[in-house]
Amino acid sequence: LSGLDIEKMEGDILNIDAVRKALKGVDTLFHLAAVYSIWMKDWSRIYEVNLQGSRNILWSALKADINRVVYTSSIAAIGIKPGMEASTEETVFNQYTLGNHYVLTKYLSQQEALGFAGNGLDLVVVNPCFPFGTNDRVPTPTGQMIVDILSGLNRSSLNGGINIVDVRDVARGHILAAKKGRKGELYILGNKNVTMDEMMSLVRNVSGIKRVLLPKAPRAVLKAFTAGLTWWSDHISHKPPMSTPAEVKYVSQYLFFDSAKARNELGLVFTPIEESLHNSINWFIEKGYVKV
Repeated sequence: LSGLDIEKMEGDILNIDAVRKALKGVDTLFHLAAVYSIWMKDWSRIYEVNLQGSRNILWSALKADINRVVYTSSIAAIGIKPGMEASTEETVFNQYTLGNHYVLTKYLSQQEALGFAGNGLDLVVVNPCFPFGTNDRVPTPTGQMIVDILSGLNRSSLNGGINIVDVRDVARGHILAAKKGRKGELYILGNKNVTMDEMMSLVRNVSGIKRVLLPKAPRAVLKAFTAGLTWWSDHISHKPPMSTPAEVKYVSQYLFFDSAKARNELGLVFTPIEESLHNSINWFIEKGYVKV
């Protein structure tokens, strides 16, 4: 946010008084705050923030008579169709047994948001897919995947696929949803469905960096390895592991999505994926995330 012509206000979404104060005089609210983690020592925090925090925001928005709320959900809150068939906004959630607390809290909080929409709040939901782009400091899971591929790690050990999208397109989708979205509707913000093999080829071809890849690990080995990492985090390090069995199980599916609704109703136009990858890769190289 550095350099933008904005007014900053610090607050805690778990503090309803602070939320109410922040919403005074607000016309349009974008609710993006959430906890994302593949591992936590105490999972109650993710439920507290993603559920109670959202309730505080939405209840305060309803009381403040906000004109429009754009609620940032996730494709994690949408069901996955069998095989490589793309899910839509109508696909019923079916990921209850994953043991993935982030996925479950995003679905539950989305249901809360839709409940508020049914009770008078002018709210629209956006469901971003796997975003990436420049200024990805953490980096995000998709950004880390790009860094891993550039570094020679073999991400094709996972047989699934994902839908990737430029983070700038996701931002434009939020703005268009505020202007054109229909109350109580979901809009998937995703560009290109790619298998893990296709993702690796795209990154390697766009970057021109084609290091020798580490051997591909069988899924059973990955499951056992990540179980060991999780045990170590739980009992020894108390720090997040590289991955967990729940994460492997989720991303081993074909997380393919159809964004026709956002294209047709919102008029969202997506950046060519090769252009987006080129910008992202150059940023990671310039900032030292990848040694060329």
